[in-house]
Amino acid sequence: MARVLVVEDEAVLRLTFQEFLSEQGHEVFTAQDYDEAVDLIEHEDFDLVVTDIILGGRTGVDLLRTIRDMGIECPVVMVTGEPTIESAAEAVRLGAFDYLAKPVTRDALLRVARLSINHKKLRDERNLYAARMDMYRRDLEAIFNSVNEGIITVDAEMRVRQANPAAAEILALPPAQLAKRPFAEVMPGKLDPARKALEQTLETHAPVDDCRVAFPGDNGVENIVIVNTMPLVGEGGAFEGAVMMIRDVTRLTRLEKQIAETQQYRDIIGKSRKMQEIFVLVRELAETDSTALIYGESGTGKELVAAALHHESHRAKGPFVKVNCAALSENILESELFGHVKGAFTGAVKDRAGRFEAADGGTILLDEIGDVSPRLQLRLLRVLQEREFERVGDSLPIRTNVRVIASTNQDLDRKIQLGEFRQDLYYRLNVVRIEIPPLRARREDIPLLVEHFCRRFNRALKREITGCAPETMEVFMRYAWPGNVRELENCLERAFIVCHDSLILPRHLPHELQGLGLGRSLGIENLAGGDGARTSDRDRIISVLNQTDWNVAKAARILRMARNTLYQKMNSMQIRRPVE
Repeated sequence: MARVLVVEDEAVLRLTFQEFLSEQGHEVFTAQDYDEAVDLIEHEDFDLVVTDIILGGRTGVDLLRTIRDMGIECPVVMVTGEPTIESAAEAVRLGAFDYLAKPVTRDALLRVARLSINHKKLRDERNLYAARMDMYRRDLEAIFNSVNEGIITVDAEMRVRQANPAAAEILALPPAQLAKRPFAEVMPGKLDPARKALEQTLETHAPVDDCRVAFPGDNGVENIVIVNTMPLVGEGGAFEGAVMMIRDVTRLTRLEKQIAETQQYRDIIGKSRKMQEIFVLVRELAETDSTALIYGESGTGKELVAAALHHESHRAKGPFVKVNCAALSENILESELFGHVKGAFTGAVKDRAGRFEAADGGTILLDEIGDVSPRLQLRLLRVLQEREFERVGDSLPIRTNVRVIASTNQDLDRKIQLGEFRQDLYYRLNVVRIEIPPLRARREDIPLLVEHFCRRFNRALKREITGCAPETMEVFMRYAWPGNVRELENCLERAFIVCHDSLILPRHLPHELQGLGLGRSLGIENLAGGDGARTSDRDRIISVLNQTDWNVAKAARILRMARNTLYQKMNSMQIRRPVE
């Protein structure tokens, strides 16, 4: 119940009023004069004050005036034995809730007490609600003015209702100059797509999401903002206009571009530590003319690294010539490299320039250098030493200005020990060595490569596949990829051809990859290992071949790899069927 103060100089009335009010459950305090009442009011909170007008030397009107001067809003009921128009008017003017004439009956006192207390409760609730609304308004205003996104509200006629400082900064106008102005007047032409998005929302009463707008900034650098618009709905669901949010993503876009650049160097993809080290080495090596030897298993991207070395160097405007040394016989390769003169051999009906001549001023890539015959190795050594050569069938030396890059997937140190590769040529080639890790040794790059190839095949095949399902990515992360990045690329190309869903599922993958998810491991347990896995791989392949009586097709099925892949691994690991 309520806390009530009764101020009455007559003791009998004071006690009577206290008894009447206490019976209703109120907590009643009493005072016999003005000073005692003021002391209580200064130290206690009351929901109602009932005071006599005549209080000795002071009056109840004085007490009412003091209460109001103190900022206290509790209702005050005046009681007097000699009511006059003047005293009643003064009491009402000062804010008295009611005016009771003596003798005061029990019912009259309780009725006016009930009404005044209920009135105070309603007023307190209203004040509390108003205070909360004011707090919410201030909070919303603070948020509105402090957020980094620009916010603009317009009415149904597209006049600006409100704009926060962030929006004003984007529009290059003070917030005070935006209010009540037509939106078309304050929106610069470079943000015209944003205006159209707002017009669409006003017309359709539907939101427009993530409208990307690019425009040149004051410093000549392209700025990018994301615009979202949505209908502005008032009480009862009435449409009142629209709100536009403008988010400046220029800095974020630049950071994303920088991150992407650190994960891709020309066409080489990789965020792993090993690939980042290769990116740094290639950048440094590209500034020189030093000969480079690129090591890596088949399909790791040796040619891409060589191309990056060329295109990032001062020779970029010159030719980039590639020669696959393993694809040609010795005589044909010699003519291909150095050219020939008419009549040098049967079929040489005219002079022909070789690849070294064609690469003059640029770069030549000698791919699979480990398969070059000893005689051609000697000729290559002379080119590297003397920077000159003769065409086949000619004795006239030809000078060449060419940078030589060689690549191989073979162990040249072992071939030197076996007498199959010249040590002096190896030293000439191995000025700077770049070792490209197999895909199984940089699995954190697989999602990046998958995303890269998905974008490429979507463009090339005019598809709209959003990516790989989680279970498909699990297969990719578990598979050993003996064919490395090239095998991953081929795998995804096949999946794009047979996939008619929005996501690539495991059933769209080649047979050797299907069923590897859900914790199932690959047939070659050690194939996914690091640098020490190669010997175990070789032993495992030989073991399976022995089990199948060297039936390569059966062995490939057991090892869960394509037959061509198994043949490639047998060749690179120099696995031969024992002679019986």
